[in-house]
Amino acid sequence: MTNLEKVCDFLKQAGTYYLATVDGDQPRVRPFGTAHIYEGKLYLQTGNKKEVYQQILKNPKVEICAMYKGEWIRVSGTLVLDNRVEAQESMLDDYPSLRKMYTTGPNGNTAVFYFEKGTAVISAFTHAPEVLEF
Repeated sequence: MTNLEKVCDFLKQAGTYYLATVDGDQPRVRPFGTAHIYEGKLYLQTGNKKEVYQQILKNPKVEICAMYKGEWIRVSGTLVLDNRVEAQESMLDDYPSLRKMYTTGPNGNTAVFYFEKGTAVISAFTHAPEVLEF
């Protein structure tokens, strides 16, 4: 399993992770649930009308935190917006329940971002941290 696959798998198993952005000088954290590999990159999804979307565009440096079975992961990196319909469709194919709320294409309300480069650290009280570059 590659580092990228290991990170995505952890996030999927956790189900919910928390994405931190910056709004001016104020941190903002909210729950997310999408983690998807497309063309060898880790993708996240949100709505293009949400504040989080604007925050990522202004400052694409983000951090994610999730916990699963006594371990936690922190993922940090820089997100890049991917406006391609193919990337949006791939995400919604992986999360079909989102199709009730989100549409793709130039007039759609979905946005997908990928990590340009990222670092994940998986930690627990029972083992040393594992650093995964992807």
